[in-house]
Amino acid sequence: IGTYNIYKILSKYKIITAFHKFYDLEAYQLMYNDKYGLDPNYFMVSTGISDKDFNKLKSILDNIDVKFICIDVANGYMEKLVDFCKKVREHFPDKIIIAGNVVTREITEELILQGKVDIVKVGIGPGSACLTRSQTGVGMPQLSAIAECADAAHGVNGFIIGDGGITCPGDVSKGLGAGGDFIMIGGQFAGHDENPGQLVEKDGEKYKLFYGMSSETAMNKHFGKMDNYRSSEGRSVKIKYKGPLEKTVENFLGGIRSTCTYINAAEIKNIPKCCTFVRVNR
Repeated sequence: IGTYNIYKILSKYKIITAFHKFYDLEAYQLMYNDKYGLDPNYFMVSTGISDKDFNKLKSILDNIDVKFICIDVANGYMEKLVDFCKKVREHFPDKIIIAGNVVTREITEELILQGKVDIVKVGIGPGSACLTRSQTGVGMPQLSAIAECADAAHGVNGFIIGDGGITCPGDVSKGLGAGGDFIMIGGQFAGHDENPGQLVEKDGEKYKLFYGMSSETAMNKHFGKMDNYRSSEGRSVKIKYKGPLEKTVENFLGGIRSTCTYINAAEIKNIPKCCTFVRVNR
């Protein structure tokens, strides 16, 4: 879902695409010179935190107009992440830096205050292609994580982006209501014409394959192997074919507009002030 073909659709709606980490400078140059081009307001360059990652990031930013940098690791509690964020901030003082993933107040504040990050990415385990919770026992319910981290971030003039757990348009509104400044959508934007991968048919139903970036599929495809000291924390999922992405995007945007109507929020930033949450025991 973090691809150029997805960007072409999402940018029409002023939605930001977080490009996957495996695009190099040559790939960005091809996009930049394509007739559709790249608008820096609507894409993020994603990176890991190794020296090799930093050199690749630098080569891209030295040649392409970029506004958003997404420093993306599964475990945002490594000291190395904070150090890497500081290094990126020193080299690119005018860029908007997003970093994560985390789920607690203290690390949110540390990334903003020490790491000089603008937007903290919140979510461990809630993604539809994520196995972190079942494999490791680590994670937090996503609504609680957003509420906790948003409160911490806003107290130190930062922002958060909720990453994972979106199953329908209403979940986006709930994430915004809990204080999320941005919401990231993965699996819900998979399975469309614009997504890579072959259509497969089984029992008369059409599917596309979607895989998490910590899955064995991703490791084999992008790194050539799955290290045997670790287990897969993502999975490959067959997703029902959904047709054109525009229909799904418009459905999500329509849902958020209706939320605003129901709760009398004049704009998205007012949603947290106009809603309250009720705990439901099923």
